[in-house]
Amino acid sequence: MNRKVKVSVIMGVYNGAASLDRAVQSIVDQSLRDWELIICNDCSTDNTGEKIRDWARKDSRIVYLENKKNLRLAATLNRCIRKASGEYIARMDDDDVSYPDRLEREVEFLDAHPEYAFVSGQIDGFDGQRLIPDYWHRKECPQKRDFLSGNQFVHPAVMFRRECLEKVNGYRADASTRRMEDYDLYMRLYAEGYQGYNLQKSLLRYTINTGKDKYRYRIDEAKVRWRGFCCLGLMPRGLPYVFRPLAVGLIPKGWLLKWKTRRRKCKVS
Repeated sequence: MNRKVKVSVIMGVYNGAASLDRAVQSIVDQSLRDWELIICNDCSTDNTGEKIRDWARKDSRIVYLENKKNLRLAATLNRCIRKASGEYIARMDDDDVSYPDRLEREVEFLDAHPEYAFVSGQIDGFDGQRLIPDYWHRKECPQKRDFLSGNQFVHPAVMFRRECLEKVNGYRADASTRRMEDYDLYMRLYAEGYQGYNLQKSLLRYTINTGKDKYRYRIDEAKVRWRGFCCLGLMPRGLPYVFRPLAVGLIPKGWLLKWKTRRRKCKVS
């Protein structure tokens, strides 16, 4: 049987050997000590598995899982959840860095605010060279209608009460959620009456993917939006927002990054 802990941190990894050490070290360095880190290797072809095993040998709080075939992130995270023993379940990605007080702040919030099912926070973006403070700023208490404009919580910075994940059977693992499993999850949670909160403090350094996404992911997002907006009672007024990712997908990522960087600078000044 697993030892009961306050927080189970879950991480699915595919070919993350280059960045994994920094991500794991940021959890090891947390001010909150009562945690376990469950890392599932999703059939990586690099030395990710070897690195995870090394960490598990060094720290008994780190648990190594390995998929027999590539399941993608949603199904991999569901496997981690089934293994988890924590009262709270926190996400983490292999290419991000949690700030030292992240878990402590999120636990303090959930302990003090039973009316919220999950909590996330602000992030600093990192493009490999520059740190962009308060990247993707999120409002404190998103409402159902806010999902029309997009995802309202940063996935690798979120912490859930385990019972809310169990209520909705975790992540939806199908083709349409391969890049949108979190957006889909939050809308299903809100449809069940749960609510999340965003701390107004940066909790994590988020690695910005500056590569070109496949356009099919934008089509998938449109499908996730359609399904989610229907569940939340946001249709038909949400129809124009369903097609929004199809238009945004035509804009080069470099242009979007420059626009976001300029916008943050303007707000600071």
